[in-house]
Amino acid sequence: MSILPSDASGKILKYLKGTTTVGLCFRDFVILAADRRATSGYFISHKHAKKIHKIDKHAAVTISGYVGDAQWLVDRLKTEAALYRVENEEYISIRSLATLASTILFQNRPILVAQMLIGGVDSKGGNLYSVDWLGTVTKEIYTASGSGTPYAISMLESSYKNDMSIEEAVKLAIRAVKAAMLRDPGSGEGVDVAIVTSENVKIERGEELLGQ
Repeated sequence: MSILPSDASGKILKYLKGTTTVGLCFRDFVILAADRRATSGYFISHKHAKKIHKIDKHAAVTISGYVGDAQWLVDRLKTEAALYRVENEEYISIRSLATLASTILFQNRPILVAQMLIGGVDSKGGNLYSVDWLGTVTKEIYTASGSGTPYAISMLESSYKNDMSIEEAVKLAIRAVKAAMLRDPGSGEGVDVAIVTSENVKIERGEELLGQ
């Protein structure tokens, strides 16, 4: 993630990619993980960046891009999800949440520079979507975003199984982010993990989950 604003020289993509986030989707749970490093160009501006956010009790997102833009989008999704719950007496579907994020990003491009992995569990089970800063939406069973993607995705592709337990999936997500941190200068400072079910979003430090 970057704290720098965009400029007229077309450097958006350079700063959009400085992070590693991953997502894994299963029948009744979703695992999200992210590193903690925020950069300003080649400078490490923050070592405890919060890149996983709870949207509602059944949904969470990872963020990358410009910090301010991403945080504003998170707040907007939280507000819309809460409003939907009050008006309809049910939780918003993960697909609808991804569509909303896509619409907001598309309407504000290229001003709003943020990318999200949106994961959660609704009436159709576990769902995971990737939404980029242009508003493109893809449904995934596992994916990664940011500059560490080539390292993280290779780990996910080689080890993902659709019948993994929560413990196994958490360990794989942490290993994928750590693999990126070893080679990608935009990623570092440790791993945060979210375990998302239909009843709860539990965000913890990867070190604590592994007993380190």
